[in-house]
Amino acid sequence: MASTSKMHLFGRVIKNTKWSAVSRSFTSQTSFIDLTVDKEGIATFTMQRPPANTFNMEYLHEIIKTIDDLSKQRVKGIVLTSAIPNIFSAGLDIKELYNPDLQRLENFYIAVQDVLLKFLELDFAAAAAINGHTPAAGCLLSLACEYRAMVNGNYKIGLNETALGIITTPWMQAVMYQVIQKKDAERALTTAKMFNVDEALQVGLIDEIALDKEDAINRCKQYIKKFDKIPQQARALTKQRIRRTPIKILREQREEDLRMFLDIVMTQSVQDNLRDYFENLKNKKVNK
Repeated sequence: MASTSKMHLFGRVIKNTKWSAVSRSFTSQTSFIDLTVDKEGIATFTMQRPPANTFNMEYLHEIIKTIDDLSKQRVKGIVLTSAIPNIFSAGLDIKELYNPDLQRLENFYIAVQDVLLKFLELDFAAAAAINGHTPAAGCLLSLACEYRAMVNGNYKIGLNETALGIITTPWMQAVMYQVIQKKDAERALTTAKMFNVDEALQVGLIDEIALDKEDAINRCKQYIKKFDKIPQQARALTKQRIRRTPIKILREQREEDLRMFLDIVMTQSVQDNLRDYFENLKNKKVNK
């Protein structure tokens, strides 16, 4: 039996530093995240920021804290999913980008870098149970996981930043190159291609098609369980070395990447595109 010692997560005391059959499952809920860790030590991380799980600065900081806490607890793996029907995540909160306070915009993008770096470097396994539309940073977050099961339906996934006049920075491109062939990534990135579920499977953007959200989560857990007999450190270091290119680019070019992002977002053409986007949203609400 695993040795016991007290551990703390979100104010609760959990026993057993190693997860085993005798470990107790638990749940925790914060403003934007519902977290459940089962008896086998697999965490289900459910995003719940209506209406579309977009990432503002506060949400990003909450994600960072949750991942840090899970890392301390030595969980076996994490399954990322959404509580919102038909939407996994719509990416960055456009309100952070349109007519922004420059200092907040800078801090916001630093948080974006931090979140993606954490997922790229996770010691434990990460999988995404994608239960709806997944554009832009939502797609990027799923790509930073190791495995993706997407629910079958009329959903789209992809990095569509160029549609708003925003370019993907080198480390973002490198993350996509880790998952699909470079020629497919180049075509997708330059045309703001949004893949349907079948197309995403065909190019390798997702690994499996699931029947529903529960099935997607179960497939993700089965993926994580494949590593039960693999030494955790060897698995983690191997993964991190395979991902060396995007990690290296992001770590070594953070300042340059930040300045590039700020310069792009603050160009008049991008701000005009963001304004038009907001106007379209308002018109849709009025017409409902």
